Amino acid sequence: MKTKKIFFAAATIAAGALVLSGCTGGTDGGDEGGGGDGGLIGVAMPTKSSERWIQDGDAVKATLEEQGFSVDLQYAEDDIPTQVSQIENMITKGAEALIVASIDGTTLSEVLQTAADADIPVIAYDRLIRDTENVDYYATFDNFLVGQQQAWTVLNGLGLTDLEGNPTDGAPAGPFNIELFAGSLDDNNAFFFFNGAMSVFEPLIDDGTLVVKSGQTDIEQAATLRWDGEEAQSRMENLITANYSDGSQVDAVLSPYDGISRGIIGALTDAGYTVGEEWPIISGQDAEVDSVKAILSGEQYATIFKDTRELAKVASAMAVALLNGEEPEVNDTETYDNGVKIVPSYLLGPVPVVADNVESTLVDTGYWTAEELGL
Repeated sequence: MKTKKIFFAAATIAAGALVLSGCTGGTDGGDEGGGGDGGLIGVAMPTKSSERWIQDGDAVKATLEEQGFSVDLQYAEDDIPTQVSQIENMITKGAEALIVASIDGTTLSEVLQTAADADIPVIAYDRLIRDTENVDYYATFDNFLVGQQQAWTVLNGLGLTDLEGNPTDGAPAGPFNIELFAGSLDDNNAFFFFNGAMSVFEPLIDDGTLVVKSGQTDIEQAATLRWDGEEAQSRMENLITANYSDGSQVDAVLSPYDGISRGIIGALTDAGYTVGEEWPIISGQDAEVDSVKAILSGEQYATIFKDTRELAKVASAMAVALLNGEEPEVNDTETYDNGVKIVPSYLLGPVPVVADNVESTLVDTGYWTAEELGL
């Protein structure tokens, strides 16, 4: 398959040059900063328990503050009522736009109606907000491609393909035992990741190259609530006990997120697997420091790098353009149906990371330093 290369047009952020006037009300216990003259923008993030969301929030805040806006940045620690309350407070304080990475994309209809009644535009950030007409734009990555890339990294680790999914000459015949993990069912992205991966895996499952010994090939069976690593570890332990007590080995595990990958690694280690030739190939996503270190040590084979700095620029540019009465730049008007409408979107391109390209993709780009990764 030919992958789609999407590049962020830096010019989109130029819309923020025009400074607006507006309310810059204070925040109680939140993270509002800047004090600029451009008005207040509310930024709702799901949790600080994941390294990536901290980076996302910081990047959006810094980008908007550079353009003169005040920012009310809030984290809800994966508690839905807390996120709803935080968004209500942002509206009350006079936020002129909202950027929302939802915990559960189906639970915000009422509060976003309140935003719409106050003429406050809403940008869905990385996670699609569903079942409401009151979401104006969506900033994210090509999430189906993320899933494909996760599958291709697994196949690459097994010696079957390169990182773009092209078959390898002299590839081993298999069969290879693989188990499948998916994200949280309340996150629309989980379906795109899983469906992208399965578009790659299904022909190989059908022809016997890949064998899912547990038989758990549906997303409902593979799902991991709230993307929780401990839940993933428990499920992996159960899969090993139920399906591999006959002396067979797990050869690969599809993991959609680095935190889940670390839980899988814990289960494998507890089951007696050791890093080496028989250690399973494990995918991931988000290029978190601990997982990049795990890639360098051989515990995790790959992750998918999604540059949150660029996503922050896209989402911020969308909000600023709307406040300026302009139409934000998008590159997808067909894919993301939230159940009520097609949400116009800007998709960024993800990048697979394996041990051989950690330095070029993560260090040379300034995302992590060599010291942070122990290089």
